[in-house]
Amino acid sequence: MTYKSKPNKIFLLSPLTIIISGFISSVAVADDNDLEVIEVHGHAQNKHLALGSSESLLSDLGVDFSAAGGVSNLPILNGLMGDRVKVLVDGADVTAACANHMNPPLSYISANQITSYNVVAGVSPVSAGGDNIAGVISVNSIAPQYSESSDLAWHSGYVSAKYSSVDNGRKLGAGARLASDTFSLNYQGSFSDADSYEDGNGNVVLDTLYRAQNHSLTGAIRDEKQQLVIKLTHQKIPYQGFANQYMDMTDNTSYGAIAQYKRSFDNSEFEGQFNWHSVKHEMGFFSQEKTGMMPMKTDAQDISTQLNWRINLDKNSTLLLGQEYYNYRIDDWWPAIEGSTMMGPNDYVNINNGKRERIAAFAEYESQINTKLWLNAGVRIESVNTQVGKVQSYNDGMSVMDMGDMSDMGSMESMTMSDTSTDNTVAAQNFNVGDRDKIDTVIDANLLINYQITNYDELQFGLARKNRAPNLYERYSWGVSTMATTMIGWYGDGNGYIGNPDLDVETAHTISATYIKSAKDDRWRLSTNVWYTDVSDYIDADSVRSFNSYDLDNTARNIFQFTNVDAILYGAKIDLSANIYESKQLGNWQLHANVTNTRGKRDDTNQPLYQIKPQQTQLGISQQVGRFENALSWQWVDTKSRVDNNRFENQTDSYSLVNLSSKATWDSLTLSAEVSNVFDEFYQLPLGGVSIAALKQDSSNGFEQLAGQGRSFNVSVSYAF
Repeated sequence: MTYKSKPNKIFLLSPLTIIISGFISSVAVADDNDLEVIEVHGHAQNKHLALGSSESLLSDLGVDFSAAGGVSNLPILNGLMGDRVKVLVDGADVTAACANHMNPPLSYISANQITSYNVVAGVSPVSAGGDNIAGVISVNSIAPQYSESSDLAWHSGYVSAKYSSVDNGRKLGAGARLASDTFSLNYQGSFSDADSYEDGNGNVVLDTLYRAQNHSLTGAIRDEKQQLVIKLTHQKIPYQGFANQYMDMTDNTSYGAIAQYKRSFDNSEFEGQFNWHSVKHEMGFFSQEKTGMMPMKTDAQDISTQLNWRINLDKNSTLLLGQEYYNYRIDDWWPAIEGSTMMGPNDYVNINNGKRERIAAFAEYESQINTKLWLNAGVRIESVNTQVGKVQSYNDGMSVMDMGDMSDMGSMESMTMSDTSTDNTVAAQNFNVGDRDKIDTVIDANLLINYQITNYDELQFGLARKNRAPNLYERYSWGVSTMATTMIGWYGDGNGYIGNPDLDVETAHTISATYIKSAKDDRWRLSTNVWYTDVSDYIDADSVRSFNSYDLDNTARNIFQFTNVDAILYGAKIDLSANIYESKQLGNWQLHANVTNTRGKRDDTNQPLYQIKPQQTQLGISQQVGRFENALSWQWVDTKSRVDNNRFENQTDSYSLVNLSSKATWDSLTLSAEVSNVFDEFYQLPLGGVSIAALKQDSSNGFEQLAGQGRSFNVSVSYAF
C-alpha cells in the first residue's frame, strides 16, 4: 500500500510503510470492491531552502547520527551504524574511503541538491540493496524536467543562502536548468563554510570547523519509450575538523559519473546504471584547535553496474530480476616524515592495492493479491571478495619510539621508548605471509505483507535475513602499535583498533510488525511499530591491551581487535500525526509526536552495544496560514546509562531542546527564520563520542563527551527564477 506525500505535512512512518510508499509503486485499497492506484511522489524540497548536511531531512524519518565532521555525520538505523547502513546517492554505492569514515556517502551531496529521499530501517526489499543489515537510505538528485517546446531554452533556476549564528555558518546553493521537450541540462552547486560551534555554556567546541563545496551537472534525453541520464559530480573539501578523532581532514577531492538508462516495453521495463567515483583523501592537522604532524593519504575508486528488469505478470503482479556488480579499490599509506625517527624512513603502507568486489543477483516478486492483501518476497545471492597486497611499517626492524603521548603527533621528544613499533614490523611480516584473499557467499531474503483490515486499520509484517561482509579496514588493519591502532576506527571513542583477517560475515534475522490506525475523516493517524534483530557474527571488538598517554586516572583507553560475537537489538516506535484545529483566521494547526526506544547487547556478556541512543520523545506543533508556516518543536532525550564499558563510553544526562521556526513563501521567494535550542541548553551528545580536541588542549578533564550546539539564530532565503 502506498501513501501520497502531502505538502507541508510529514508523517514519521514505520519502516514497512516507508518501504511500500518509497521503494515500491503499488496499489491501495479504497474499499472491498475498488482498487485505487495512488501515485508516489516521495519527499520533495521546498524551494531548495535546505542547505548543507542532509541530516535535518533524514532525522525526520527516524535516522540517528553518530557525530563526525560538520559536512556529514554517520547515520544510524535501529542502533546499527557504519557500513551496516547502506547509503545510496542517486542509486550509486559509494564507499567511505577512510580509516575514520571521514568521507561517507552522504558527504558527497548537499541538501539543496536532493529532490527525494527514502529511509527503510530493518526489513528492506532485496532490490533496495544488499551488503547491509541495518537498512537502506536512498537520496536522489536526478529528476529530469522537460519543457513543452522543441527548442532548448531556459527552464528554471534558483539561488539559496543560509546563515547560522552558533558557528558563523555560511551556506550557499544554486541551480540552473535548460530544457526542451526531449532534452534537459541541469547544474546544481553548494558551498558551506563554518567555524567551530559554541555549546550551551558559550564555550567553543574545538575542531568542529569545516569548508566544503559540491557541484553536479546532469544531462537527460528522452523519447516516448526511453530515457538516458548522465550526471557528473565534483567535490572539494579543503579542511574539516573531527573533534572525536585523533586526525583531521586536510583535503578530499572527488570526481564521479553516473549513467542511467530506462526503457519501457509493452509488458516490462528495463533499467541500467553505471557508476564511477574517484577520491583522493588526506588526513593531518590544519588548525591550532588540534595541532600535530602526521600525514595520511588515501586514493580510492568505486565502479559499479546495476541491471533491473521488471516484468508484469498480470495487472496486479510483477517480477523484478536484477544483477549488480561492485568493484572498490583503495590504497592507504602514511608518508614518511623526513628526519623523523618514528615516522620514517619508509612510508607506512596501511592498505596496499585493496580490493572489495561484489557480484549479486536477485529476484523479487510483488503482488496485490486481493483488495486487502499486498505481498513482496525476494531472494538475493551475493559473492564478496576482499583482498589486499603486502604492507610495510615505517621501519624495517629498527627499535624506535612509540606514540606515548597522543597530545602531539609531531613532537618526538614527548614520546616514550617502547618496542611496540618493532611489533609493527613483526606484524607486517606476519600479515604478509598470511591469507589476504577472502571470498564470502551470502544469501538475503525478505517477506513483506500488508493487510488492510478495514479502510482505517492496517497491519504490516516484515521478515528478513540480511548479510554484510567485513569492510577492508575491519579485516586488514594490521598495525599493532598505539599510534597505528588509534588511526583506525569510526567510533569517535579514543580507542585503538586492529583488523582481523578471519572475520566472518554478519548475518541478521529481523522481524518487524506495525499497526496503523487512521481516523475516518483522516484527521489523525497513529502508527505503532516493534522490531527485533538477532545478529550472528556481529563485528564488535575485544580488548587486547590498554594504554594511557597522559598517565591520569581518566585518560586510560583500550586497544581492540575486531571480532565476531552474537548480538541482539530490539525496539519500539510510536508515531502520531493529527490535525488539531482549523479556521480561516488562524489557519491549519497540526500535531506531530513520536516516541522511540532502542536496546542492543552482546549475547556472551550482556554488555550494551556501543552508541545506542537512549529513549527519545519529540513533540511538534505546526501552523499554516496563508503564505506563512510556523513551527514549535520539543525534543527530550533520556539519560544514557546503558553504555559500552569496554570502550569507556561516557554516560550522558537527559536533556530537552526547543526549536522555533517561521517561513513565508511567495511565488518565487521563500524566507525562513529559526531559533534552534531556544533556551541555550548545555547538553552532551549521546552519540557524539569523546572530544579528543579538548583533551589535547587540557588533559585534566580526560575524555569528555562531545557537547551539542547551543542556541543559534538561523536565517535562510531562496529565490526561484
